[in-house]
Amino acid sequence: MVGVAVVWMVVTAAAVASSWALRRFVWRPRGMARMFRAQGVRGPEYRFVLGNVVEMKRLMAEAAGLVLDAGCHDYGAMVQPYYRKWVGLYGRTFVSWFGEKPALFMGDVSMVKKVYSDRTGLFPKESWNDNFTRGLGKGMVLIDGDEWKRHRKVINPVFSIDKLKMLAVTVSDCVGPMVLDWEAKLEKGNGQVEIEISHHFDEIATDVISHVVFGRSHREAKEAYLAQKNLQSLIFSSVFNDLLSHIPGLRNLPTKSNMKMWKLEKEVTSILINIIESRLATKDTAGYGEDMLGVMLEACTPDQVQNPLMSMDEIMEECKTFYIAGHETTSLLLTWAVFLLSTHQEWQEKLREEVERECGKEIPTSHMLSKLKLVNMFILEALRLYSPVMVIQRKAGSDLELGGIRLTKDTILTTQINTIHADKDLWGDDAYEFKPMRFENEVVRAAKHPNAFMAFSTGPRACIGQNFTMIQAKVVLAMILQRLSISLSPKYVHAPKDVFTLQPRSGMPVVLKTI
Repeated sequence: MVGVAVVWMVVTAAAVASSWALRRFVWRPRGMARMFRAQGVRGPEYRFVLGNVVEMKRLMAEAAGLVLDAGCHDYGAMVQPYYRKWVGLYGRTFVSWFGEKPALFMGDVSMVKKVYSDRTGLFPKESWNDNFTRGLGKGMVLIDGDEWKRHRKVINPVFSIDKLKMLAVTVSDCVGPMVLDWEAKLEKGNGQVEIEISHHFDEIATDVISHVVFGRSHREAKEAYLAQKNLQSLIFSSVFNDLLSHIPGLRNLPTKSNMKMWKLEKEVTSILINIIESRLATKDTAGYGEDMLGVMLEACTPDQVQNPLMSMDEIMEECKTFYIAGHETTSLLLTWAVFLLSTHQEWQEKLREEVERECGKEIPTSHMLSKLKLVNMFILEALRLYSPVMVIQRKAGSDLELGGIRLTKDTILTTQINTIHADKDLWGDDAYEFKPMRFENEVVRAAKHPNAFMAFSTGPRACIGQNFTMIQAKVVLAMILQRLSISLSPKYVHAPKDVFTLQPRSGMPVVLKTI
């Protein structure tokens, strides 16, 4: 009898599991696909469990060998090529499938505005899965509602006007030694030297974000960053190479990839805990420090407030988020900006003249930076053509209607920034051309729609660190232009690639010359 009961339990459990799997991975997606088709919304056909992930992987592999001319800024066929294909087949609004989840592609800026301008919580953040959260940290980029408001209240002082004025000094202190090193190499190289500049920008961005977030603990923090960056690479690889990661219940199996990710996550956590505990133990009369970590600790430690606004775990997640998000955006912006300086020498001369007029040979101050109008336009155009952040996502917080389309709860809402930034209906027939003067009358007037510029997102949840990034970029470019001229190395291969962010496939080798 016992044996029969066990068999019956196993059969029952298998039947329940099969029924659940069929409902989740077959009947529900098919029903939603019919609902979308009935509304005139088409897209690639849903495939069992994996959705369109296999097709996405195939299209990426086909595009992997493509190379562009250095003057071409239309990289849609090689970076996220599936979106280019599907827009061509189904139009600017279509539905694709990330696993069993439907993802509505929003290529219409009016629809995008409605989602990102919402203040009622109808469209919360979409984080894909736990691995993505591990890679970025569960900080302000991924949280919503009251939790986001709490964090914003604590962190806002870090980006105050006074703090940002001091940022120019921090950045120049980090850039100065690197420029001196380049000048020393130029002396040995008879006034010319070739370097892979993206690695240098990576170091500068790491130094700056380390000082801003961790202050006197910046050296230890760099170890955490390196581990976190390796973790990000593994996570991106798992999206297309570890198909088990798309199946609930199986994505947390102790696979080789997962074991590596768990080890790196543990390493990052351990380093950050040590930094936080050390800061708590060495508090002095001036408090915990004026860096971001110090600001969070002042507002959140139990001896300061009865009801802390953030827990220690939340502080740690914010450190991860700002380290990764703040670093990546700035490093890649500088890399692509130098690419455009190298391929548009006339603009390099214009910017150098402006920097010399407003800054001379002095280290740029916040006041000087505010006068660099052409530099500002140049950076904005670099962000339009080569936005480091490629995709932003939300989801439907409930069953609702968007742009006349009925959506079910948890439908992913995808905005590919390059689709908006290269829309000829918004930016004109020269949308793929490099023309900084389109920003002459500020961002909101640069295109035919005030929300057409999406590099820092838009609406109430726009990037809190956008001024932080712009100041860093202006200081670095100004200090380079004061001393050096830049051109592309013959070794450069123009092949942007997608690794969550837009990166040059083979780095950015350039030739520096003394001016």
